[in-house]
Order: sequence, then structure tokens, then C-alpha cells
Amino acid sequence: MSVKKLASSKRGIWTLVAATLILTVAQPTANGLDFPTTTRLNLPDGPAASLTISQDISLSQSVAAPLSEMAKVAAMAHQVELARNMVGAKFVARTIMTNEYSWGDDQYTCLNRLWTKESHWNYKAHNYRSGAHGIAQALPATKMEIISSDWRTNPVTQIRWGLHYINLRYSTPCLALAKFKRSHYY
Repeated sequence: MSVKKLASSKRGIWTLVAATLILTVAQPTANGLDFPTTTRLNLPDGPAASLTISQDISLSQSVAAPLSEMAKVAAMAHQVELARNMVGAKFVARTIMTNEYSWGDDQYTCLNRLWTKESHWNYKAHNYRSGAHGIAQALPATKMEIISSDWRTNPVTQIRWGLHYINLRYSTPCLALAKFKRSHYY
């Protein structure tokens, strides 16, 4: 019986569902790749391994550090996903500017003008003539490796590098914009 005919009857639908379920359970691999069926949590050996009431505090402290690290990783991942579009990239840049460089709204206005002219805040922007790449149009693009090796796909790496470059070379985004207006590069 064909799948179309089988699916047309009520009994056929349930047979199709059962067959799919059997295939899913019976075949734990996809394209020959094995997937783990269990998740294992390994806690460190030592005093926290044999838990008593008096050791509850040491266990909670030893678990708190990895949890805070996981929270940092989750926040960074969220920041990267947010920065993949223009509005999110502007928000991330403004946050980093304020927190790490203490630049105000006037400097953000200059940065916004500069990077809008350079790349329209597109982390995939690439100038095929010069080889400049990313939101800040780094030239050569490999310069961004001083921040991280994921500069091709991570807009936050590009933003951090661009702000770092502006800070080192021009001190502020407004001075970088002034240079750009004079010579069409910064």
C-alpha cells in the first residue's frame, strides 16, 4: 500500500505514526552518526563528593562557580545573536562603548555615522576591492584576530576590535569620523 493511500485512511494515519515512532526508537543514529542517549554530570572528587549537611556550603560554592561561568557564556551568546542585525549591533556597540570606554551619546552619534558609511553595521560586509571586512571594515581583516579568531562570523568580535582600534588610533569615534570625512578612510 502506498504512503498516500495509507495516510488517507484513519487507520493508515495511525500506522504511519507507529512506523515513524518505531523507526525513531529503533534507529538511534542519523546518517551514521551516533548520538548519546544519556547525559552525564561529573562532579569533582573530594570532600564535596560525599555530601553531608555540614558540607552543603562547600558544594554550593563549588557548583556556583561553573554556573556563573555558564551564565557568562549564555550572555555572550545572546549578545552575539543580538548583534547579527543592525539594531542589535548598534545596541551592543553602545553598551560596550559606555561600559568599557566611557564614551557618551555624542561619541555614539559619530560612531553610528562612521560605521553606517563603512558597512551599514553589517558583520558580513566585505569590500572586494580593498579586502576590508566587517562592521568596522578592518584592513587587513586578520587584524581582528587580536580580539578573537571568530572575526568572520562574530559581530561582537568585530565591534570590540573596531572600538579598540578607534581608541588606540584616534582616542574617540568623533576624531575617527573627522579623519574619515577628510580622506574617506580611517
